[in-house]
Amino acid sequence: MGIGKSTYGNTPAWVAALLLLALVAAAPFYAGVYTVILMISILMYMIIAVSWTFFSGPTGYISLASAAFFGAGIYTSAIFGLVLPFPLVVLLGALASSALALLVGAITLRLKGIYFVMFTFGLVELMLNFILWWEVTVSGTTGRVVPPMGNLTVFYTMLGILVALVLTVFFVRRSTYGLALQSIGENEEAAAHSGVHVTALKIITYAVSAFFMGAAGAVMATRWTYIDPKIAFNPLICFMPVLMSIFGGMRPLFGPIIGAAIFTYLEQFLITRFPYYYMLIFGAIMVVSILYMPEGLLGLVQKIRIRIREKNHADT
Repeated sequence: MGIGKSTYGNTPAWVAALLLLALVAAAPFYAGVYTVILMISILMYMIIAVSWTFFSGPTGYISLASAAFFGAGIYTSAIFGLVLPFPLVVLLGALASSALALLVGAITLRLKGIYFVMFTFGLVELMLNFILWWEVTVSGTTGRVVPPMGNLTVFYTMLGILVALVLTVFFVRRSTYGLALQSIGENEEAAAHSGVHVTALKIITYAVSAFFMGAAGAVMATRWTYIDPKIAFNPLICFMPVLMSIFGGMRPLFGPIIGAAIFTYLEQFLITRFPYYYMLIFGAIMVVSILYMPEGLLGLVQKIRIRIREKNHADT
């Protein structure tokens, strides 16, 4: 329980987080339009990365279905955006993704290891190709127009979703529910023998994480205004939250947030400066991160702090 205390009971860290939240919330009043648009992308990846870590972090199940849940939210927005109010569309996108996760979880969360990883990635390809086939052969058109929303509406909606997600993860990790999730990752058989309803708990957590991904997808669809299956179910969304979470650190709550912020900005920088090599540079960064920062950026910072403290004690 010492980890939980150090991670969540650090009052200065939470004060700093609240001040940063206030600074971000006020950004549209002092930042330019480009900065606000960039921050929308950062918020999107933060939501996906934290949602992914919420399930995969404690359980150890590596899901690559993020693009499926994100895309379900996007298509929900495309289908209902013209006939329903924006908040209801976002809620429907979240519920559609959550329902999809419940179905997928009930089928696949008895699988382990590489089998679960491959199935979740295959789900994304299945949905992409099925919807592409449906639009070409049944509806006769490929792609849909989504009613646009203003940058401020998208920005504050995404920020609200992120805050709700962070609070959800924070309170769940401090509860017996969170302890049960952690026990699944440490020893699933022992958790089952101790009375934890392992399969049901995994499915519910999977659905909750997908809920926020779907909400983010429904909002971002209004930012892009036009979507098609390749945009909605972009395989890059399967891997980016994994890379961001590993880079930032999966154990601390703020690790995926920091990783998402750095990687999103880095992606924009590399795409504009090195459009043909940015994925190669991404790969090199990840190899270095895994080799020299196995616990992520925050884990590295914590190790440095411990070494400095030990050195100071030794000197005194």
